[in-house]
Amino acid sequence: MTNIDSPPGTAWHKSSYSNDNGDCVEWAPAFAEFDIVPVRDSKNPHGHALMFTLGAWSAFVGAVRQEDLRPA
Repeated sequence: MTNIDSPPGTAWHKSSYSNDNGDCVEWAPAFAEFDIVPVRDSKNPHGHALMFTLGAWSAFVGAVRQEDLRPA
């Protein structure tokens, strides 16, 4: 995982699990073809994005869906 400034001109999509109180995660699907998944906090759109590999992000999302988030 890398923390960088959000790439300019990036199209961001909110998580379908986001709620109305502002606790939202956004990701930029255009980078998936490069094996990168940028993720950011929607409350800070000009802040940094966390960059995950596609495999790491898929594993994380799978663990969340299965409610299997144990410390490594």
